[in-house]
Amino acid sequence: MLQIKDLEVKIKDKIVLENFNLDILDNKIHVIMGPNGVGKSTLSKVIMGNTNYKVTKGDILFNNKSILSLETDERARLGIFLAFQNPLEIEGVTNSEFLRSAINSINEEQVSLYDFIKEMEKDFNDLKLNKEMMHRSLNTNFSGGEKKKNEILQMLVLNPKLAILDETDSGLDVDAIRTVSKGIEMFKNENNAVLIITHNTKILKSLKVDYVHILVNGKIVKTGDQSLAAEIEEEGYSKYKNLV
Repeated sequence: MLQIKDLEVKIKDKIVLENFNLDILDNKIHVIMGPNGVGKSTLSKVIMGNTNYKVTKGDILFNNKSILSLETDERARLGIFLAFQNPLEIEGVTNSEFLRSAINSINEEQVSLYDFIKEMEKDFNDLKLNKEMMHRSLNTNFSGGEKKKNEILQMLVLNPKLAILDETDSGLDVDAIRTVSKGIEMFKNENNAVLIITHNTKILKSLKVDYVHILVNGKIVKTGDQSLAAEIEEEGYSKYKNLV
């Protein structure tokens, strides 16, 4: 679904990703792990086209087509979704207004209000969310856990082809992590893929993941199955820091 080939990325003349290669496969959950400050969140921003990061080499292909020349909204319309580490607050725009506008921007036909409300209520019930969130301004005065749950709700409603979750588990309590994990399980099917970016293993304990990639200083130094995440939890990243 997504191919990253020999990517080099700079910010203010500093290389943050170098000779970076990664294949995200259909119907799989990939996890990128690594200590803080090694380029994990940079990767998510580059995939979505953040202009603060300059791609100086390589390419990013989505369903075999380069997306480097596309704006962020164009990438989103192709079916790429990013759940932010620190979700934005928008005063005066309700959750329901935001989501319906987003859906209508990616669909050829406008979704009816009845169908939209029906789907929203189903997702709220499945995630056990307070329905008052539907009518509150987007993320305004939300707790950290509510913001992260709201990102998962957006993922379910928008139903992208590739969902990138950047540190979605950061700062969450046990119950919130379960909600996020359940949302990922609800979303996952044979026609989409998930990329989880994290520095710890909390969220992985409730999920079955297919590939774990260790990122150190802008490069993937090891790829394995879920047992690699268990190893990191037990031993940390120290032995991988010398592989770059």
